[in-house]
Amino acid sequence: MRKIERLMLEAIEQRKDWKLANTEVQCIYFPSKEHTIDRINVRLHGHTIATITPDKVEVCDCGWQTSTTKSRLNVILFTLCRGGVYQSSNKWYGVAENTEPWEIELGSHHSFARGA
Repeated sequence: MRKIERLMLEAIEQRKDWKLANTEVQCIYFPSKEHTIDRINVRLHGHTIATITPDKVEVCDCGWQTSTTKSRLNVILFTLCRGGVYQSSNKWYGVAENTEPWEIELGSHHSFARGA
């Protein structure tokens, strides 16, 4: 794991805003009468590649299926969801516990359930 990814994970686990180079963690917590907004956004080059809530992680490559995007997503998904993304024949695939791999089309959003 890269140092920047380890620091990113620490910020996520500690629920603190953080930024280094091209990677940023934004923690949002806003309680109201209607509902509470509780999420963490992980941004890469200004694009939100992951939105973390108490029960799921939604990921998107934002149209950039690069090795850096994949690496950041895999650190988050492996740690929080026991899942990940991989590349085969120039296509990206998602994988999670107890599921078959599925193709991740460029720019699409996918949700992963948070693991215990």
